[in-house]
Amino acid sequence: MFKVMRNFFQRPVVNFIGRTLLYLLIMIGLVYLYNYSGINQPHFIYNEF
Repeated sequence: MFKVMRNFFQRPVVNFIGRTLLYLLIMIGLVYLYNYSGINQPHFIYNEF
């Protein structure tokens, strides 16, 4: 069973699709974290000292 799965995942097409999906998920996660951090929001400046 393990040998069959290993042979399946060593195929170039399966390897390419798997890596593409992995990198796509990483990129989506990074974009989500970038948007969640609020970098584009204006910063609060306290002027009443």
